[in-house]
Amino acid sequence: MYQLEEPKYLYLLLLVVALTILFLFQLFWKRKKQREFANDNLLKKLAPNTSFFKFTLKFVVVALALIAIIIALVNPKIGTKMETVKRQGIDIVFAVDISKSMLAEDVAPNRLEKAKQIVNQIINNLGNDRIGIVGYAGSAYPVLPMTTDYSIAKMYLQNMNTNMVSSQGTALNDAIRLASQSFDADDTSKLIVLVSDGEDHGEGAEEASKIAQELGIKIITIGVGTINGGIIPIKKINGQVTEYKKDKDGETVITKLNKDTLENIANEANGGYIEGKSTKEVIEKIKNALDNIEKTEFETQQVAEYQTQYQWFIGIAFALLLLDVFFLERKTAWLQKLNLFNEK
Repeated sequence: MYQLEEPKYLYLLLLVVALTILFLFQLFWKRKKQREFANDNLLKKLAPNTSFFKFTLKFVVVALALIAIIIALVNPKIGTKMETVKRQGIDIVFAVDISKSMLAEDVAPNRLEKAKQIVNQIINNLGNDRIGIVGYAGSAYPVLPMTTDYSIAKMYLQNMNTNMVSSQGTALNDAIRLASQSFDADDTSKLIVLVSDGEDHGEGAEEASKIAQELGIKIITIGVGTINGGIIPIKKINGQVTEYKKDKDGETVITKLNKDTLENIANEANGGYIEGKSTKEVIEKIKNALDNIEKTEFETQQVAEYQTQYQWFIGIAFALLLLDVFFLERKTAWLQKLNLFNEK
């Protein structure tokens, strides 16, 4: 398997093609003018040391050196080896609320974007931990299985939106159950980080937390939103909100942070509740919590990192240009004796 870091530089190969065309044109023009001046036998007598082969060879050497430099700029990388790596860490599943209430803008830019920002920063501060992601609204949805590839995890995280789950509402019990089922190892320390505004339209969230606690899974809840609450925009035109969510009586819905629900869930599962106002404070509290959880050793498969190969092509280019210095366009006496270039 290979990877080209800067494939845009491959377009420079067109320069080599253009130079080759110019060289052939020059060769044709030179031969034509020489023949206008004298025939081949007379030319050999007038310039006995001129070597057509070595003249062409010098161009080929320079062209190959230029190609090697271009490939070095592209920086090809090679790495196909699969390795089993032993690591010490924690298995963490992020359960992210993607219900419509998370579109409320009582925190900037809105609750969902704030939740994704918090999870993204937590991932940035992890070490050797494995992570998974679950999204939930009226039902829970597995977004990403357990992995150590943080870049993939952050990509999936950024793509999460309120349209991923068709059934609306907020079923915290489903989120906890699915997150608990997402762990694929029995002998690792397990943690669920649940990010939500705490609105719960389901039943049995605390019961699901007890089940998680019995399985040895701790739950940390992070509350995103404000006590005063905010209205839920459901339609925008050119960035301007034109419609807000209304209830069956036509009244504008106000969604508020339900801190009590999130605290109860965390307490049932020997975890803790964190206010999500300041991302920096959340990260510090999460780091402290992770330091107090026992790390366990686990094995994971990963592809060895791609190794850059540009230095080989730089070396080849340097060698070819050095060789070109020693190539003379005229015939040399000792090479004539060896007749390596068939010049006799």
